Amino acid sequence: MEKVEKFELARPRLLSLAHRIVGSYPDAEDAVQTAWTRVQAADLSEVAEPDAWFTTVTARLCLDLLRARERRGELPLLLDDIGGEQAGADEAFLRREDVSRALVVLLGELSPAQRVAYVLHDLFAVPFDRVAAVLDATPAAAKKLASRARGRLREARPPESGAGGPGTSGQREIAGHLEIVEAFLAAARGGDIARLVTLLAPDAVRTADPRLLPAGAPTEVRGATAVAEETRLFADRIAVTTTLLLAGTPAAVIAPGGHPFALIRFRIENRLVREIEISRYTPGTISPG
Repeated sequence: MEKVEKFELARPRLLSLAHRIVGSYPDAEDAVQTAWTRVQAADLSEVAEPDAWFTTVTARLCLDLLRARERRGELPLLLDDIGGEQAGADEAFLRREDVSRALVVLLGELSPAQRVAYVLHDLFAVPFDRVAAVLDATPAAAKKLASRARGRLREARPPESGAGGPGTSGQREIAGHLEIVEAFLAAARGGDIARLVTLLAPDAVRTADPRLLPAGAPTEVRGATAVAEETRLFADRIAVTTTLLLAGTPAAVIAPGGHPFALIRFRIENRLVREIEISRYTPGTISPG
């Protein structure tokens, strides 16, 4: 099989891998295309495993891009850093490929080396000796980077078990609150005002950073019905919202195309949402360190 055919067969996987590393569909396409340019100039006759070599080349290009962004202070890649056209392309890719919005957001919180190690090993089953070659590190160092990434992601990922599942009382409480947050977001996405009212405390309060609101919109809204009805104004943002844990507490992030824009914090009492606070996202808020 000619190298052109081999690379074209590998291209979808390489694009998927590159996207998870760089978090941007256009940048992932550029990385894969640059990898193809290098493949064209290479002699593959002595390459035992072309697919592995394609992966290494692509991953190194992605790592270089992440490090360049970091030097410019652009990690994670925020919505403010990109244009509407790129955000649209990224959103379309997430939906088409069924990529987890939450995972893309959380990967953006990792250092470049952690992100590459985790994506290559945990998501694409690349052995640590090859991960180490990409990172110019030892296999032991690559394992440590992936482990640290795994730990940081675990801290921010919502639990999978329901409120009645196994675990400590604290874990069950978190799971129960998460169910309420997810039910609230589902009702908001569907425009189910009646359901929203049942999930809100009668005296619920919504506060928001004025920079996130349309001109003239109140920074504070009080009352279950008023808060529920206001969600109609933000249907587009609610559609691109995903849940996560913020300091162990269920929250949500508005992330078009996987690019963080705003955080939504909930205070829940007696299984009702009593307070909603919407603030601008700042790097490190979700998974510091």
